[in-house]
Order: sequence, then structure tokens, then C-alpha cells
Amino acid sequence: MLGSMMMRPLKVADILTYAAEIHPAGEVVSVRTEGDVHRQTYADTARRVAQLANGLRAHGVVLGDRVATLAWNGYRHFELYYGISGIGAVCHTINPRLSTEQMTYIVNHAQDKILFVDLTFVPLIAAQRAQWPDGLMVVVMTDRAHMPEGDYLCYEELLEGQPDTIDWPEFPEETAAGLCYTSGTTGNPKGTLYTHRSTVLHAMFVALSLPAALQPGRRILPVVPLFHVNAWGLPYTAPLTGASLVFPGGALDGVSLFRLMDAENVYSAWGVPTVWLGLMSEVEKQGRMPVGLGDMVVGGSAAPASMVETFESAGVNVCHAWGMTEMSPIGTQGNLPVSMDALPLKEKVAIKAKQGRRVFGVEMKIVDEDGQRLPHDGDAAGELFVRGNAITSGYFQNEEASSAAFDSEGWFGTGDVATIDQDGFLSLTDRAKDLIKSGGEWISSLDIENAVMAHPQVANCAVIAIAHPKWDERPLLVVVPAGEDKPDMASIIALLEPHFAKWQMPDDMVFAEDLPLTATGKVSKLTLRKIYADHKLPDMRET
Repeated sequence: MLGSMMMRPLKVADILTYAAEIHPAGEVVSVRTEGDVHRQTYADTARRVAQLANGLRAHGVVLGDRVATLAWNGYRHFELYYGISGIGAVCHTINPRLSTEQMTYIVNHAQDKILFVDLTFVPLIAAQRAQWPDGLMVVVMTDRAHMPEGDYLCYEELLEGQPDTIDWPEFPEETAAGLCYTSGTTGNPKGTLYTHRSTVLHAMFVALSLPAALQPGRRILPVVPLFHVNAWGLPYTAPLTGASLVFPGGALDGVSLFRLMDAENVYSAWGVPTVWLGLMSEVEKQGRMPVGLGDMVVGGSAAPASMVETFESAGVNVCHAWGMTEMSPIGTQGNLPVSMDALPLKEKVAIKAKQGRRVFGVEMKIVDEDGQRLPHDGDAAGELFVRGNAITSGYFQNEEASSAAFDSEGWFGTGDVATIDQDGFLSLTDRAKDLIKSGGEWISSLDIENAVMAHPQVANCAVIAIAHPKWDERPLLVVVPAGEDKPDMASIIALLEPHFAKWQMPDDMVFAEDLPLTATGKVSKLTLRKIYADHKLPDMRET
């Protein structure tokens, strides 16, 4: 028997409409590329988003069109999240840290119709525009006074003269709302296509899971970028719950973040461990935490226990979260249950250094090599699979990658090896061997290896992760020379530069007579990691 309740589609625009009505005084504070600090309320934002949506329509954007962004965290980028998807188009956020080759592939694969770009990145797109789709319009996210020379549209002029109200169109909740590419595995980047339904549900799941930070009156600083994995859902959860957003723009160093958090009375800050290590350095210099700071959400890579302890000892709650682009992205959160309140600090820190417990709407299982489920007892370790309403069912226009990502039951394979204990806490013990995570970003070792093998002096090679105190992991290149003449690092970098961003390059190179193999004839990276476990990269060596 079916129930008899109304079936209204879940839509992203309804979040902002709700915030403007119920939380109209909630703020969006932004450090702008123009150099000043900008402020507007959710009510102001709703009016500007309506103008933006009307302006997009005037320039021919229709249902299903991909509209790209290449921008820092700021109010205009936030407006694009709603203006684009609100009219049924797809907000395609692009990571500016990608190489030219990767970015060109993404823009062409997505077939973007318009690209919105911050002033910072105008030189970057000017150098690549000829390789992108014909007719791609470029809008610079500034006002007329700051517009650069060139064939660009002006963001503020796009809004100018447009109505500040709009009747948002009706469409199915399965309609695509956002597109984010991940370069987490070998080969070309893969696109995750979010729906309105998945986006709204994810916002609700996260709001339920982090109530201390997500409530009216709280001020949240997203250092996690809007250009990747939806800034962990904050553009949606914050206005839904009435929390204000404080956007840092491109100034993400410890000094700048401390000053902004201090001035804006930020309660909760979200970002990767590398950023918070920089903040810790400034905290040490200042001898105090920023005024009002009471909560931090840490993700993207493992949070060092020492960092967790430093903030917890100062009265700042640390929530260690985990997720993936394919999961919208949050899958777990690390706030402790009330039953653990009385635990000593050391025990709390040890638990918070794990990856947390699943949020509502996410199911997890670990399996052995035969695909058989393993117990959640904290001891059994297996490959982690997930499923849920905000988890991808396949990659955008990539059947090959999609078919390889799911098991026979339809669960998504994360590529992580993990344990789950009796209390539901997830611990990632290993990852897919070919991936390196540096500063919260993935680097594919296989892609680097494939490129290096083109060097005439290289007979074989492997890239492995070396632990790094700041970046979590950095790549080490192990080379078997083709003869007596060994390649130098400069020639390797020259070979890689056309294909990889600077941060993806190996930090060091060592030579070996041969590479250890597994029983099946594959290079044993497990053995290599053991051999070079104590290797010091150049910037880690004592001077």
C-alpha cells in the first residue's frame, strides 16, 4: 500500500528561499579579490541570485547547460551555486590547482557554455582559452572598475537591470545540479554529477550531524574550497540552518586566517590539516586562539593526533570528518557521543584521530578479497564500500570508470582499506596503492609513472608516498636506470611539466637496480614503502 502524501521535488533554490525568509539576517562575509571585505545578508543574496538567474537566462543558459566556475571562496561564487542550479543548469566547479592538460580535458569533457572566473585566474584562462570549446563565454567576477582588458563579460553588469525576483522553474528532483571532477585515480579526471535531490538531502544529513556549528547565530569559516566537493556542503547547510558564512578569498595563510577569524568572531572553521598547521603556528605566536573559536571540522587527509590535542586542550572541539567527491562529500563525522564525555583527554584524542562515525543516509561495509562482509569489531580490516542517497551511481559520461567502481550489490568502492569498531568509528588503515594524498589533494602515482617511462634513461620506475609533516604525503620517484647514465631531476621535471601541476611533481628521486615484484608480477609498492620508510625528502633534511 502506498501512502497519500504530497510529492514535491527537492530543489537547491528552495534552500536560499527558505534562508531569506526564515534567517534573513544571516550574513555572507567575503574577503574580495579587489582587496576589501564585503558583507550581505541572506535576504540580500536571494535578491542578487534572482538577478543572476535572470541574467543567465538572458545569455541563453537553459536546462542542463553546464556553467563553470574558477574562483575562490566568496559571495559571488556562492551566488553562482544557486543562480545556476536554480534555473536547472549545472554548476561545474573547476579546481585551479589542476594542470593545464587536466583543466583542458575537464572543460571540454563537460562542454561548458559559460565560465565565471575570479580576477586572480584571468591570466590562467587567457593562456588556455584557445583549447576550450568554441563560443565559450567568460565572465569576470568583478565590477566594471576592476575589469581586465580582453573579450570578457562583467559579472556585476550581468546582474545590472535584471529583476530581483524570480519564479524558480519546476523540474524533477533528479535534475543535475552540480558537477565536480576528481583526479583521484589513474587516467583522465572523472566527473561526479550531483542532483538537486542528493544535494538537499546531503545538506539535511550534515545539519543533523553537526548541530553545534550549524545553527542560527554561528559564524562558520569555510577554508575548504568552493571549487572542490561543494566546500563540504557548507554553501547549502549554512543557509539552511541560519549559520553565517565568512569567506576568506585566496588568503589562506595562518596569519590571514587568524586575523579574519579574530575580527569576525568565527565559531567554526572547516578545512584540511595543512591549513590548520599554519594556523597553529600563528596561534603559538599570538599566545591565544582567535576570539570566539570553539569548533573545527578537519578532513581531506588524516588529522595528526598532536594537532587534535593542541586545539582540544585550548577548548576547541575538533571534529574529524571523512568523505569523497563521489559522496557529496561528507560520509562520517567525529564528534564524540555523550557517553564518552567523561573520558580523559588522551583517550578522546585517540578516538578523534579516527575518521568518525557515519552520518545519517550513509551506509558502510568492509569486505575481504572475496567480497565477503567482515565484522565491525575494530580488528577486521577490509575494503570500504558505501551507499546512500547522496552517493554517486556512476561517473558523468564515463561508462568504463562507472562499471569498475561498484560491486555486484551496487555499493560504491572507495579504494580504502578500513576497520569499523563496535561504536561505529571508522579507521582508514590503507588506501588504493596508486594514490598519494598531499595537502588534501590526490596525486595519481600511475599517471606520473607512465609519463616518466617516456624518458630515454629510465628502464622502470615507481612512485610511492613518503610521509610529510606538513603535506601529509609527498611523492618519491624510484627509478631503475636504462644504462650507466642516470637521468637527473631537472630532465624528469621538464618531462612532467606539460602534464602535471607543480604540486603533483615528485619531491625527490632515488635509484634502484630493480623493483620488487609481487607473486603476480606487479611492482610491490608495499615493499617499496617499507624500504624507503625512513627516507627524508629534501625539505625534511637537517641543514
